[in-house]
Parts: sequence; C-alpha cells; structure tokens
Amino acid sequence: MTYCDVILPLPLDGLFTYSVPAEWESAVQPFVRAIVPFGITKTHTALIVRVHEEPPQKGITIKPIQSVIDKEPVLLPSQYKLWQWISNYYMCPLGDILSAALPLGMKKEEAYRPRLETYIRIGADYTSQQSLHNALNILRRSPKQLEVFTTYLSLSGLDSGAISREITREELINASHSSSPIVKALVDKGMLSLYDKEVGRLNTSGEPHPERIKPLSEVQNNAMESLISASGVSLLHGVTSSGKTEIYIHMIQEAIDRGEQVMYLLPEIALTVQMTQRLQHVFGNRLGIYHSKYSDAERVEIWQKQLSSEPYDVILGARSAVFLPYQRLGLVIIDEEHETSFKQQDPAPRYHARSVALMMASWAKARVVLGTATPSAESYYNAQQGKYHLVELKQRYRDLKLPHINVVNTQDLRRRKIMRGLLSPQLEQAVRQALERGEQAILFQNRRGYSFVIECHQCGWSPRCPHCDVSLTYHKTTDSLTCHYCGYTMRMPQGCPECGNQDLYNRGSGTEKVEDIISSTFPKARVARMDLDTTRTLGAYQRIIAEFSSGKTNLLIGTQMVTKGLDFDNVSVVGILSADTMLNQPDFRAYEHAFMMMTQVAGRAGRKGKQGQVILQTARPDLPVVRHIVSGNFEAFFNSLMKERRLFRYPPFTRLIYIYLKHKDDNIVNTASIELGSRLRQVFTERVLGPDKPPVARVKTLNIRKIMLKLETTLSISSTRSAIRSAVEGMMQDARYKSLLIYYDVDPE
Repeated sequence: MTYCDVILPLPLDGLFTYSVPAEWESAVQPFVRAIVPFGITKTHTALIVRVHEEPPQKGITIKPIQSVIDKEPVLLPSQYKLWQWISNYYMCPLGDILSAALPLGMKKEEAYRPRLETYIRIGADYTSQQSLHNALNILRRSPKQLEVFTTYLSLSGLDSGAISREITREELINASHSSSPIVKALVDKGMLSLYDKEVGRLNTSGEPHPERIKPLSEVQNNAMESLISASGVSLLHGVTSSGKTEIYIHMIQEAIDRGEQVMYLLPEIALTVQMTQRLQHVFGNRLGIYHSKYSDAERVEIWQKQLSSEPYDVILGARSAVFLPYQRLGLVIIDEEHETSFKQQDPAPRYHARSVALMMASWAKARVVLGTATPSAESYYNAQQGKYHLVELKQRYRDLKLPHINVVNTQDLRRRKIMRGLLSPQLEQAVRQALERGEQAILFQNRRGYSFVIECHQCGWSPRCPHCDVSLTYHKTTDSLTCHYCGYTMRMPQGCPECGNQDLYNRGSGTEKVEDIISSTFPKARVARMDLDTTRTLGAYQRIIAEFSSGKTNLLIGTQMVTKGLDFDNVSVVGILSADTMLNQPDFRAYEHAFMMMTQVAGRAGRKGKQGQVILQTARPDLPVVRHIVSGNFEAFFNSLMKERRLFRYPPFTRLIYIYLKHKDDNIVNTASIELGSRLRQVFTERVLGPDKPPVARVKTLNIRKIMLKLETTLSISSTRSAIRSAVEGMMQDARYKSLLIYYDVDPE
C-alpha cells in the first residue's frame, strides 16, 4: 500500500498521512498538490511532501486522498528545505508557512483560472485558394461581412499566401471597425471559426536594454568592485542619494551575464512603483514584480513562470518574494535593509524576510548585498565583528550636499506662546518660501487619521473600541471613528452620549488633520497625502508618486511611507512635525527606529540641486539621539546604542523570543501566563521576564499577556525550542486552558 505525508493549509504542527488509492499511485510524487478529506465533511488542498510504504501504527485509521491536482511539482526541494527552517526557527507550523507562501489560487481546488482570449482562424472548408475565392464571391452581397473577412485575410497573411499568424477576435473587430455580431455571422457560415487560447496576465516590458545602464562614478565603481570581490554577505552603508541603486543595477547585469537569478527585496510596495520603472528601463521583460497588491491570478502565473524553463532573471518584490521558486539564485539585494516592514507581524509565520533571504543565499552560495543609509543595529554590529563585509559611501552622488537640519524646540515656543498649532514659525516660513520658489516640500507625521482621541470637555467621556483596549481614531473624510487594531467603525456622535454635551474635543493630530491645516495655511498649495488610507490600491501609490514627481502636486504629507527611499528631484524642505511620537515609544528599539526614520525622511531634501533644509520639531532637543541625527554621525549613534544594549542585555548581544497568550477570560490568561512563566524559569532562570500586559492588552475581544525570553546567542535554537514546547505542553494539560491561544514572536522588531 502506498502512503503520502502532506502539509495541510491549517495552523497545525506536523505532517498528516493519507493512503493513496491505486488509481492515483502513478500520479503521486513529492511537491504536487492533492485534495484530501479532513474532519467529517471538509476537504483541503494539501501539499504532498513524502511518498512511502510505511504502514501506520495499529489502531490509527488512515483516510485516502481524493485526487491529485498537478502533473509536475509546484515546489522546489530547496523551497521545502526553507519552509522547514522557517518552521523550526520561528516556531510556527508548516501549515502556516504553506498558507503564507502559496498564492491563494494554489491553495483551493479550481480557485485559479487561466486567462483565456478568443482567437479567430479560417474555417475548415475554406483553406484552399479556390474556396477563399468562392467565399469572397458569396460575401459580395454582404459588404460589412466582406470587409471583416478581407481584413482577416490581410492580418493573417493568407491573402498573400504567407504563413498565417494568429489573430484575436478583438484585434479583428478593431482593425475592421466592425462588431461581434458581424464576426458571429461569418462564424455561423463556417468561413471563420473561434477558439480560446490561454494567455498570461503578466506584463511584457519589452526587450532588455543593458546599454541604458549609466556609468558609475569612481567612488561608486570602487564600492561595486569591493562588493563583487567579497563572498557571502556585504553591508553597503551609503548616505542618502549616494547612488546605491546604480550600483545595484550594475551588479544585477553582472549576475545575469553569469546566468544567475537575482532577488531584489524592498520593504514597501510604494518603493516598487519607482524602482519598477528604473529597472524595466534596463532589464525589460527579464524583470518580474511580486507583492500583495498584485491580483492572485497574476501571482499564480509568476509562480508558474519561475518554475518554467524560462523564469524571470530578476524578481523585484516585497517580503513575500522570498517564497517564490528560484532555480539559479546568484545575487540577493535587500534594499533599505533596516526597515521593520521586512518583519511579518500578523498572521503567522512571523518571519523576517532579511533573515530568510540570508539563509536562502547561504544554501545557494549566492552573494548578498544589504543596502541602507541607516543600518540596523544587528547588521552594523555583524559588519563591525567581521561577519559581514562593510562597504561605505560617505558622499552623495555628484557631491551634492546633505541637507541642513534645524532643530526647533516646540516646548519653548509653546511656553512663550509663539507656537500654538502644528507648525512652528520656522517650518511655516521654510515651506512658504519653497513653494514661492516653485519647489516642493514634504511633511512627515507618523500617525494616520484626523485625531487620536475624542474627548468630552464636560464629563471626560472618550470613545473606545468595544473589542480592543484602545481609543478610537477619528477620520474626518468618512466622519467615523475607527479602531486601527480590529477595524471596528462607528459614526462620529453629534454630542457626548454620556452627558449630552455638544463640545467634543479632538486631541492629537494625524495626517488627515495635518492636510486640513496645511490646506488652510497654504491655500494655493497643491497638497497630496500618502498614508494607509489613501494607498489601499496599487493604482493609488502610482498616482500619488507620479503626480508629486511631475510637479502636479507640490506638498506631500505622509506617514513613514515617505521615509522609504523615494526619489524626488525638486524637494527642498522636509518638515518632521512631531519627533516625540517616535522617541516616546515604550520599546527598546524606539531610538533606533526614530534615528532611522528621521534620517531617511531628511534625506528626501535637496537630492538634486542645492542643499535641502530639514525642520525637526521636538520638545526634547537635548536628547543625544537628536544631536546624532543633526550631525549625521551614525557611528557615534551606534556606539552609544551598543553601550545601552550591552548593559541591559538586548540584541545584538542576546536573542529575544516573545511568547503571547490570548484568551477571552482575563483571569484564565493571567493564571496561565503566571504558570507558564514559572515553568519556563525552571529551565531558563533569570532569562525569563514577565508575564506582563502589553501596551494594548486586549485585541479583538482577546485578553493578552506577554512573556519575554532574553537568550544568549550561543544557546542552541533546537534545544531552546524543545524546552519552550515542553513547558507549554505541560501547562496545556490543564483543562482550563483548552481554548487558550499561544504564539511566538522570534527576533521581534
């Protein structure tokens, strides 16, 4: 009897064994999909990973598979090896990885439909020259049909005796200026016939043009040669606008010339819009794009193309691109490697695309380039320790000057009643002058919505989410209050529901409110807003970026999206409206993230032309991190950060694992977390911190507790995982915890 072990697209540990009926024995093989029963009535599309003849243990009932979907494997062995590593390292079931990795159309039976287009060919009875002549005589009484028929003969080449080329119905209708009924009439007469043909949804960008690659400066060329000569992982630390992208393009071409594939990762979809244009200009149809804003059918077709004999040479994508098949990976580029967007938060698997890509590259013996103006603490530490090869670009391309950063003390201005709203006099003047000169400005506010908190002046009532432990954010555009954790929405009340007072005060300012204020302050400005609310579709990203690049808009307001490497020629002023919202986060990475975001957004100013100006508004101008941002001294910031991290035992000197427990009953989750913490301390001693309530302690009606493990980097990952699993399994023997949810966040950002 033949059996197969499969992965189910469910958050369940381990593999599941099914028997293989005789009719499917010849079809089963590793990495093809099969329809399998699960439970009483459900079926799932599972992935077969092993075929064997080992009978199950006595007393265990094995169900048969129902059918096999694929004739060829849909996964490479190297991909499955990667899935196993992710499962072990990030402590998540293989089923979660399957759900994250495969496009939706590959996880459901018949979910993917190939795109078909209707073509036209000559009727079976009209293939000879004599029969064509007869057809033309017959159609002389139907001039419109005659026009369509002769147009077809011309387009296909049959009128000259040439080899017939394929013609779509749409092409024929357009060329003959006719309509579908006329074509149908010819089909009914048997003179033409219709057939459907599968066509791809993928864009063809034209032929590659390597001659369009720009020459590098001497500094850039030296950096590239250093990167090419190094093996393993290199960290390219280049200040903003130092020309890192041009170096990447040269390295991509060099890899293609060697017959290798390239994976180019970017942290945000917004960046792929600009980068796609630059790379397509050079690499044409050798470039494939992959991210979540593409339709599921498009992602299925990219996956299939990567398994074919003619895969894309270059894949440009967000973090999910690490799951695509790569047959001959030779170069991995991770641009803006410091970005937290590379870490998946929810749902599982909570992987970091940078770490996954590094593992892929090590197995494929591919070269890796981590590029950034503000390296992550871990990457720069690895470079300092010699684990990564460090290459630095300390000057901007064509010697452009770095922007001048002016720190404005908002606490002092408010105390002296010089500043009352969001804009300091210095920032307002700088923006006004830039607009008058025909230049552009960017204003950075890292909160979306209109205001964070609505409050009654009289009784203090404030609307809160009924499902989460947070205040509702007011969105003026929709006149609604929204929870940014679960999506709950309610209409904005006309008055306080507690006391009837009509005076509801809004505190805090999101990008929506900033847009209102800016439009009022600069009525002639052409304002655009770039945040999660305005960029929910791929087209929205493209439109906002294109309009700002072309000058159609001249003042861009945005969240951290505007910090991520966007390249605009005419920006002379950048305003950081409230640095304190980043500096005051209850997170050991708060200063690191603040330094990165503010340095990156500052780099948008003065990129091509005269020196740009940055106005940084903060109530805490004396903080060392603010001084380091102003001086642009990354090394000084890094050294001070390392002293603090070493003192308090945080990464890169330790490895963190967060364990989250969730339950609807707060008493149960509290008791369970205390017990689990006690069990863990028996193994990990003082390395266990908590349990504690996180800042948001209830989300989607579930109460949350968090336990932190601070582990030495020398500890065995597999032993650590086994010890944690053992402690959890021991605790879960208690019937009270039957519906308790537990998950892990390894290397949290």
